[in-house]
Amino acid sequence: MIIVDSALAEREREGRPIRVGMVGAGFMGRGIALQIAQSTPGMELVAICNRNIEPAQRAYREAGVESFIEVESTKQAEAAISSGKYIVCDDPDIVCTAGPIDVVLEVTGAVEYGTHVALKAIEHGKHIILMNAELDGTIGPLLKHRADQAGVIYTNTDGDQPGVIMNLYRFVKGIGVRPVLCGNIKGLQDPYRNPTTQAAFAKQWGQKAHMVTSFADGTKITFEQAIVANATGMTIAKRGMFGPTVPGGTPIEEAANWYPHEALLDGPGIVDYVVGADPGPGVFVLGTHDHPAQQHYLNLYKLGEGPLYCFYTPYHLCHFEVPTTIAKAVLFKDATIAPIDGPCVDVVATAKIDLKAGEVLDGIGYYMTYGQAERPDICQSERLLPMGLAEGARLKRDIATDAVLTLDDVELPAGRMCDQLRAEQDAMWDFARDQRTGAVG
Repeated sequence: MIIVDSALAEREREGRPIRVGMVGAGFMGRGIALQIAQSTPGMELVAICNRNIEPAQRAYREAGVESFIEVESTKQAEAAISSGKYIVCDDPDIVCTAGPIDVVLEVTGAVEYGTHVALKAIEHGKHIILMNAELDGTIGPLLKHRADQAGVIYTNTDGDQPGVIMNLYRFVKGIGVRPVLCGNIKGLQDPYRNPTTQAAFAKQWGQKAHMVTSFADGTKITFEQAIVANATGMTIAKRGMFGPTVPGGTPIEEAANWYPHEALLDGPGIVDYVVGADPGPGVFVLGTHDHPAQQHYLNLYKLGEGPLYCFYTPYHLCHFEVPTTIAKAVLFKDATIAPIDGPCVDVVATAKIDLKAGEVLDGIGYYMTYGQAERPDICQSERLLPMGLAEGARLKRDIATDAVLTLDDVELPAGRMCDQLRAEQDAMWDFARDQRTGAVG
C-alpha cells in the first residue's frame, strides 16, 4: 500500500506522529523499535513495556534512542509522553491506558499475557496490532468482535507470512482471479524437533530456542495458516494440511500439480503449505478464472494455461513492514489481516512424545506437543485441546506420540482469561447448534 509513505510524510510535516506503545522487547520487538526509530517518519515508538525492564531499555538503545525514563503509573507515562519523552515500564496496563498512545503493538508470543494486553487496549480505545500468531489463532475471532464493538482496528501484521499472504490474496482477488489456495513455503517441517535440536540454529541468529522450534515443528506455520483461513473464509482439506515435500529448488510455479484440484475448486478454497519449493521462504496463492478471454491474457502474461494460476511473493520481511500495518490501521482504518467472522481453522495440541499422566504440558515450541490444523466444527464435536491453551495443563491419562489431545485428557490451569474467552468464542460460534438450527455463526 504505497500511499502509506505519503500519509506518514504528511503527519511528519504536521508534527503529529502516530504514537505507538509496544509490549514485548525480544528479538522481533528490538527489530521493530529499530525500524520505527530509524526508518519511519511520521511515527514514534513512545513506550516500550517488557516484563523485565532491561530488554525494553536495550530495545531503545539499539534503536539509537538513549534518552528515556522508567515510569510506574499511567499518570507518569502520560506526563512524560506529552512532554516529548520516551518511556519504559514493566506493566502493560500503562501502555494500554496512557491517553497519548494511539496504538498498541503486542509482540510477546504469549497467549495468556497477550490476552490481557489485547483486552485492555481494546477497552481503552486503542487500535491493537498483534505480532502474536498464537494468540490470534486461538481467540482472534472473539478479540476482533470485541474490537469492532469498541470501534478500533484489530489486526495481525504485514511482513509476517499471514500478512504477506493476505496482501497477495487481496491483489489476486482484486484483479478478478478467484483465490482457491493460500500457501506458505517452508524449508523444514519436522514435528519432533525440540529446543535441544534447534539450539545451535537459535544461537546463530540470536533467537530463543523454543521460538525456533515452533517454526521447525510446524506449530507456527499452523497458527499462521489458521489466521489466513479466518481472514479469507477458507478451510483445510485434511487434518494437518497436505504439506507436500518437493525436491529442493522446485519452482513454486509448479504448485498447481501438488494438490488435488477438487479440494481447491469445490468449496471456499484451502490454506496449506509446501516444503522445499523455491523461492524459500515465500508465500503463494493459487487462483482460477472462468472467462476464456482472461484465461488467454493470463497465458500471454506467462502464468500458463490454467485452470490454476500461481502468484507468489518471494520473501517476507517481518519487522520491516510492521510500521505499514500500524499506519494503515491508524490512518486508513484498514486491517492488514483479521478474522472476517468466526473461526475457519483451528490449531490442536498433538503429542510430540509419549506423555504420562500427571505431567504438566510445557509451552509452544518445547518438548511435549506440536500443533496441527483442524476444522473448528471437528474441534468442538471431539472436544480437542486448542494448542494455544495447552501450556500448563496437567495430564489425566497417558497419551501416545502423535495422538491429538482432548479437553477431557487434561486439567486446565485455574483462572486464566484465555480459557474464558475461548469458551465465549466457542459459544458465539457453536457449530453443532448452527447445524441443528441452520444458523450462520
